Amino acid sequence: MPASGSRDDSPVDSSVDSFADHAVDPFVRKAAAWSWRLLVILGAIVALLWLIHQLEVIVVPVALAVILTALLLPAVDWLDRRGAPRGAAVALVLLSGFAFFGGIMSFVVSQFISGLPDLTEQVTRSIDNATRWLIEGPAHLSLEQIDKAGDAAAKALRDNQERLTLGALSTAATLTEIVTGALLMVFTLIFLLYGGRSIYAYLTRIVPAHTRDRVREAGRAGFGSLIGYVRATLLVALVDAIGIGTGLAIMGVPLALPLASLVFLGAFIPLVGAVLSGFLAVVVALLAKGFFYALLTFGLVIAVQQLEAHVLQPLVMGRAVSIHPLAIVLALATGAVLAGIIGALLAVPVLAFLNSAFRVLGAPDPAAEAAELEAGGGAVIGAAEPDTVPADLGDGDPGDPVTP
Repeated sequence: MPASGSRDDSPVDSSVDSFADHAVDPFVRKAAAWSWRLLVILGAIVALLWLIHQLEVIVVPVALAVILTALLLPAVDWLDRRGAPRGAAVALVLLSGFAFFGGIMSFVVSQFISGLPDLTEQVTRSIDNATRWLIEGPAHLSLEQIDKAGDAAAKALRDNQERLTLGALSTAATLTEIVTGALLMVFTLIFLLYGGRSIYAYLTRIVPAHTRDRVREAGRAGFGSLIGYVRATLLVALVDAIGIGTGLAIMGVPLALPLASLVFLGAFIPLVGAVLSGFLAVVVALLAKGFFYALLTFGLVIAVQQLEAHVLQPLVMGRAVSIHPLAIVLALATGAVLAGIIGALLAVPVLAFLNSAFRVLGAPDPAAEAAELEAGGGAVIGAAEPDTVPADLGDGDPGDPVTP
């Protein structure tokens, strides 16, 4: 008789478990083990994304403040190293930035208002020419058919007036959120420029002591790549805007400066933004100047894009923030699906930050890896280079040996 309270059934349970394990294919057991762990990770990611969506009014301004900090922090540090008080350096850089961008926006808006009548006149003339071509050209449409098409478009606009009005009211309702987000972004930006390093050191105190230095090193490396990315993107955007704006002005396309400003803003969304803003410039040239000038504008946009891709990007960004085009497209698509335009705007900077941070976080020597990234030698997500076919691949016969 076993003693009271003894567990004599453990061998039976062990044999049953062993039999059950052996009855299942090892691949199935491994797949099941991986599956429930991946489900837990996926659930955590979904919960995090849900929390970010609920706090979008806070998360987006803070993220934009971090990006602006990466842009303005080198100037603040430069003034600080030359003896200026930190608070005065922050105030000077912020006021200079606000004055610069405010002056540009005021100039662009004034140019848009002054150039709008000329654009309207030229568009009206283009519509009249198109109507005359539809009547006298190969289509041989009658004026009555064209009027019916115009009436149908006007009727569709009237039928959707309520929906458009509701959309305008919804936009007006979000004005308060925009103002609140802008104030939060400026407030956060001030304190990040003034004492961002101290804030980061305080936040990382939650990390266990034995990995704290590694995490801090990873964060600094990621922010260094973010600084390089934002600085390079700003320079590329300026070159794109100056090149396309100058070409439009030489050709006499209306609203050249507002279109150049759109090109500047669009360049901050890699691959997609510059293409869309350039397409808008082609449409304006087509409506205002005709098909020939639209072709010239299209060629100008393509030339500037080629200059950016083959000269500016490799020269300015360098290897420290080189990102494979496939990674950019996937990040843009994911960001756009999750958060629309803001998601597309933030996707690539977040990717550049995480790439460098994870490289340092998983490196055997974080300090050496961070130094290599700072020197521009290792933060490459992947270069767009062709594959190399092995020399002994053979002539394609199934029996030929293949050396990987």
